[in-house]
Amino acid sequence: MRLSILERGHRRRAKLFLSATSAMSRVDSPDIVRTLLYRPEFMTRALLDLTAPAMRGPSFWTAGEREYLAMGTAKLHECPFCIVTHAELTRIAGEGALDPDEPASARPELRAVRAFLDTVSRPGGEPDASLVADVPAPAVLEALRVNLVWDVVNRLANAFGFELRDGQLESGTRSLHRFGYRFPGFLLSGGTKTDHGDVVEDLRHVVVEARGGTDRALRAALVAGDSVAEPWQTYADTVRTASYRVTDADVAALLAAGHTEEEVFEVTVAAAVGAALAAFDRGRKALGD
Repeated sequence: MRLSILERGHRRRAKLFLSATSAMSRVDSPDIVRTLLYRPEFMTRALLDLTAPAMRGPSFWTAGEREYLAMGTAKLHECPFCIVTHAELTRIAGEGALDPDEPASARPELRAVRAFLDTVSRPGGEPDASLVADVPAPAVLEALRVNLVWDVVNRLANAFGFELRDGQLESGTRSLHRFGYRFPGFLLSGGTKTDHGDVVEDLRHVVVEARGGTDRALRAALVAGDSVAEPWQTYADTVRTASYRVTDADVAALLAAGHTEEEVFEVTVAAAVGAALAAFDRGRKALGD
């Protein structure tokens, strides 16, 4: 469901940035950028603090391999927007060394950790650490952080109806790669910065602690995976377990029941973050970390 607040509800500085970049590239700003620049203090700052080092920082995995892992996460969530985007980024960042359409082009360690991540993120699944017995433990933890990021973003992309428009694939992927998943700081300023000593813990807490239109207790329950009152429970369950099944009718029903787009946004983010963190925690536990 395309929320109007994600189209037109940005702060003035974000609106100017979106207009300027669209004019320069002659391409509309991608939905992911519009979403991340909407109320950045609510989730974006913490998510990007995790994303940039996970995707482009020092790692056992090359940048292309991390994009390949992200593509695998997108396939698990059945997210067309993210599948196509990360396939293209695998080609760009991999510089021809890795073919996103040919699994055999991936080194054995990459195939093994991708299989492990599938057992981590699949709803109801049990992580199988034996799959990565021959992969260095720090490398598996790095892969879990990559997976955490895209477990969040894929759910948001599905729930909010992200689409690729003409010209966006080429311009958007090249910009992401060139800037290393970083945004200009002035676009992310404002509010109180969450600091729990670790970027994953910051993400765990930020959507609860940030000011919002929903009750903090509701958001805390959603992040923890606890039960909440209807109609949020059914909607949050869909976001968690099968975000590709979220329909315009689902969101329209919430709005018709008297809830606002702000509330839908906050509940969607909290449910997505909570489900992603639950998978991350399962993966770490399976590794004995």
